[in-house]
Amino acid sequence: MQIFLYDTTLRDGTQREGLSLSLADKLKIARELDRFGMHYIEGGWPGSNPKDAAFFAEAAKMEWKHAKIAAFGSTRRANSKPETDANLKALLDANTPVVTLVGKSWTLHVTEVLETTLEENLAMIRDSVALMKAHGKEVIYDAEHFFDGFRADNTYALATIKAAAEAGADWIVLCDTNGGSLPDWISAVVQQVKGKIKTQLGIHTHNDSELAVANSLAAIVAGCRQVQGTINGYGERCGNANLISIIPNLQVKMGMFCVLPDQLQRLTELSRTVSEIANLNPDEHAAYVGNSAFAHKGGIHVAAVAKVEHSYQHIDPVQVGNRKRVVISELSGRGNIKMRAEELGVESAGLERGVLERVKLLESKGFQFEAAEGSFELLVRRAAADYTAPFKLLDVVTIVEQRRGVEMQAEATVKLQIGEEIYHTAASGNGPVNALDQAMRKALLSRYPELADVHLVDYKVRILDSESATGATTRVLIEAAMGEERWTTVGCSENIIEASWQALVDSLELPLVRAQSNQPVLLKHAETVAA
Repeated sequence: MQIFLYDTTLRDGTQREGLSLSLADKLKIARELDRFGMHYIEGGWPGSNPKDAAFFAEAAKMEWKHAKIAAFGSTRRANSKPETDANLKALLDANTPVVTLVGKSWTLHVTEVLETTLEENLAMIRDSVALMKAHGKEVIYDAEHFFDGFRADNTYALATIKAAAEAGADWIVLCDTNGGSLPDWISAVVQQVKGKIKTQLGIHTHNDSELAVANSLAAIVAGCRQVQGTINGYGERCGNANLISIIPNLQVKMGMFCVLPDQLQRLTELSRTVSEIANLNPDEHAAYVGNSAFAHKGGIHVAAVAKVEHSYQHIDPVQVGNRKRVVISELSGRGNIKMRAEELGVESAGLERGVLERVKLLESKGFQFEAAEGSFELLVRRAAADYTAPFKLLDVVTIVEQRRGVEMQAEATVKLQIGEEIYHTAASGNGPVNALDQAMRKALLSRYPELADVHLVDYKVRILDSESATGATTRVLIEAAMGEERWTTVGCSENIIEASWQALVDSLELPLVRAQSNQPVLLKHAETVAA
């Protein structure tokens, strides 16, 4: 059974607090949605702002392989003619093949918000849909607040969508605008509507009760054939129905057809690309596409997954473009160590017990290897009997001083050993960690010039026991990069400089060790690296 996907990220999604998209951002996201195989892309409300009008002007010049572009707007104003209504004129000027009209279904909104009569509201719906059909548009009618309106006065709510259907609407979409309905109510109402309206039905839900996905699925089972939503559930208040969850639930779990299998495999990429363009952090624990969606941490779980992958996975993550991951922590078993080492291309035969004991000891002191795959890899490598460190740090001195009339300054002195040679260097920096980094590089670059391409790109500090105030244990995570490659290392101590030094040493040692074994530093993309 074909289910048609209608994306409203560019309009409803941008109503999320803190989310703003430029014209260039909207065009980028629209291209990604089209590439994925979305059937409808709602570009915005051309009558509301110049940016949306500009989007439709640009969209008209572009070739769309899969999607139809839809312009969104409301029915005509009360007591006016559709031919002279500014909003409807803007919809026509958008020059899109599809127009989505929103109208009132709830008597409360008709009389108290629009301040018009029930009969005039029906005329507004009929006139607006008829005008768009007269201009050859595919018309999607969004019945706003339909489920609340149906509860308040089902006869009138039905009359509003009958008016749209009689005027020629191609789709009637039932909206749970306040997001307060439950799946049973959604299902019951859709079934009643389906018995009275022959026009194709769609569903548009909001997530105020954390049920937008469940309500959308219930509506599909009850007879809707179009589902509206946004990428990652972006939207006003608590968000809209999350298409990223709805699509695999429909296609993988319920046997309905939304997109081709190779398009479905782009689902994780789509989710993360849109979050990046929107400048929002992706939800690491999001269903299907999160970095932790198929992550296994408990030793018993990992042991089972090593034998039968689906024993602790509800689908094959490859279906949605994600991957299985093994997380290392104090909850791990030897199987975790073995599987994670294999993923990193490190030989761990016979080392698992010793590495596991080391992990548990260090994590009891505050280290955390879930987010530090670089330090974990070094634990495995250092456990090998024939491991030789590329350098050994002997002494560290850091000084931070502020004198009258001079800005605070930091200086670090390090003594390290490479082979049989001892190097003693000093450097200043904009802080003690930067000074330490610069001093180490002075010594290392003469022997390892490749480290010139290694850069610190992120530095995170977490206080583990805040009740200890300034004496608290501190965990430091350092993310380093070489070109597109990324790796993260960890340090932990009551002394923030020592914690930083531990993480910094690992971040510089790892690329040297990998180079010696002729292996890439780490997998290139963040989505394929243990979090």
